[in-house]
Amino acid sequence: MPVASLAATLESPWNLDVDALIVGIAPGEVGAVIVGADAGPLAAITEQLSALGLTGATDETARIPSPEGVAARSILLVGVGRAPLNPEGLRSVAGTAARAAGGASRVAIALPTTSATEVQAVLEGAALGAYRFGPAREGDAVSDPPAGIATIELCTQVDDAAAAAEVAAITAEAVCLVRDLVTTPPNQLYPETFVERAVRAAEGLPLDVEVWGTDELEAGGFGGILGVGQGSARPPRLMALRYRPSETAPHLALVGKGITFDSGGLSLKPAAAMVGMKYDMTGAATVLAATIAAARLGVDARVTGWLCLAENMPSGSALRPNDVISTRSGTTVEVLNTDAEGRLVLADGLAAASEEQPDAIIDVATLTGAARVALGERYAGLMGDDELVAEVRAAAGESGELVWPMPLPAELRALLKTDVADIANAKPGNTAAGMLLAAVFLREFVGRRGDGDDAPRIPWAHLDIAGPANNATAPFGYTPKGSSGVITRTLIRVAERFATK
Repeated sequence: MPVASLAATLESPWNLDVDALIVGIAPGEVGAVIVGADAGPLAAITEQLSALGLTGATDETARIPSPEGVAARSILLVGVGRAPLNPEGLRSVAGTAARAAGGASRVAIALPTTSATEVQAVLEGAALGAYRFGPAREGDAVSDPPAGIATIELCTQVDDAAAAAEVAAITAEAVCLVRDLVTTPPNQLYPETFVERAVRAAEGLPLDVEVWGTDELEAGGFGGILGVGQGSARPPRLMALRYRPSETAPHLALVGKGITFDSGGLSLKPAAAMVGMKYDMTGAATVLAATIAAARLGVDARVTGWLCLAENMPSGSALRPNDVISTRSGTTVEVLNTDAEGRLVLADGLAAASEEQPDAIIDVATLTGAARVALGERYAGLMGDDELVAEVRAAAGESGELVWPMPLPAELRALLKTDVADIANAKPGNTAAGMLLAAVFLREFVGRRGDGDDAPRIPWAHLDIAGPANNATAPFGYTPKGSSGVITRTLIRVAERFATK
């Protein structure tokens, strides 16, 4: 859906002619008090807050008619809690308020901001909280969304607020692109149409686009992507988007798992587990959106996004357990579980990314159910080389996103031994450390800086977002039910941090 127009204004919040004015309230000594703005015309309603049952607790909301002296048609009160508000707290509060502003087209916000970072956080949160996805119609990639918030203005005295609003808009649009793609039904979004959507999203930007169809994949030895996609009537694709502000800028490669529907292949999922498997292309959508955002922001770092796209279906031509495939790197893989397909397409993507010798590679995937078992629904698992893991973790912290570093035990590699290939893609029957075992597999396909087994590997990090990519429960903060778009903002921030190296 189109993201709400975002702006910052020096105007008094009481003078803005909008449908709803968002005002923060916090617990006071005797009931709730207004924060973030001089009480002004609202002074008369402060004593009514307790009568309305409002305490100022975090995420509490109430919408009331505007008193005399306020141009807005209504006041939307939102609780900010007792703790001092950091950028992520502001982002969450603004998202909660935007979700509660049903029916409002024009919204203004009077939350406390003292820096450009806080301005960006408030506007991002409001835009993401306002997100809506309309029911898709046959023949349309995405239907017209339901009416929602069209414009959001933040009242602030912060210098450079206009620039922060522009960054917030680009970032929010990137997250919403992920949400739109992931939510689109799989009969409308498959490898070919995913590429079409990506090309449209990249139009007019300084991005070089390259697409591999079946013939090119066969000629290039991309056996992982081809193997996973061979059971479907819809052929696989590999897509690269390259942003190159200069040839000397540091180079970050992003690799995304793009399984547009995952039935499990011949290792068929149970019926209930198959519902929602249109989400299995979230990694590729995240990489696409982050690469586009880097180009729109003019980040001074080269960013290459690799989208590994296939549909994993059972048929007479599908991969069988015990089949052996040869991947782009020349490494052979015995497929023991066709439902461990994401690591097969990523193997090709990691190898292709490595050939360009970037300064770092980060892959993103809804890879394992084990990640959800280990870390729940809100944390992404983060694995890889210590220095790059620390960089990604720092970027996530600055973005307000939740990641947790996990180990890559050397002893797990023995579980993937096979007599007929270089490595197996899974260890059937093994229930221990499934998330870690998948990452140990992926590490085998990250290239080295030189020839020989003792040459250092290209710095690499792996993000397993199987838990937080989809919010199956009630909305919270700026996160809707359904696709969250998580980690998109973290990858944008990683690219920005790379530009300073």
